[in-house]
Amino acid sequence: MVQYKLKKYNGEKVLVYGKKKIKILIDKKQLSRRIKELGQEITRDYEDKYPILVSVLRGSFIFVADISREIKIPVTFDFMAISSYGDSKVSSGIVRITKDLESSIESREVLIIEDIIDSGRTLNYLIKNLQARNPKNVEVCALLDKNVPRKTENKVKYKGFDIPNKFVVGYGLDFAEEYRNFPFVGYIENE
Repeated sequence: MVQYKLKKYNGEKVLVYGKKKIKILIDKKQLSRRIKELGQEITRDYEDKYPILVSVLRGSFIFVADISREIKIPVTFDFMAISSYGDSKVSSGIVRITKDLESSIESREVLIIEDIIDSGRTLNYLIKNLQARNPKNVEVCALLDKNVPRKTENKVKYKGFDIPNKFVVGYGLDFAEEYRNFPFVGYIENE
């Protein structure tokens, strides 16, 4: 079984996993610090509003677990799964819901918890879908915002980090269901 090891190459942190080298963009400490700040912002903005956190699976499961512990007001949770990538590094452009909410969001304050915003198509589809269910409000908290040209408006109210146009893995993000458990965000250098 292949285990991963953290090493330094040219002064940068790199994780070596078999023959792959994954350059670390955002380490565990940076993630923890920013998530704490986001939790404080959300706590302040949603005081007395009792929001429902809608986690977009599977990529945001670690993020929603961590940020929910930093939100110091009562919240409820629900989960959706949306597919637009499959096993590819490029979005297919076709968005489909593979797991829907189990509870009603009518008249609720909804906060979508998303792992990464890329082209914005998936997020815009999700927002329109949820708004059709008559919530009181829909806002977005995204851990990562990728620097790519967009044809749609970026509707993220709470953002963790801006990142370069790289296919990233770790901290819940995957490539073909691998790398989700890494405690950082990085990209595969030799791909």
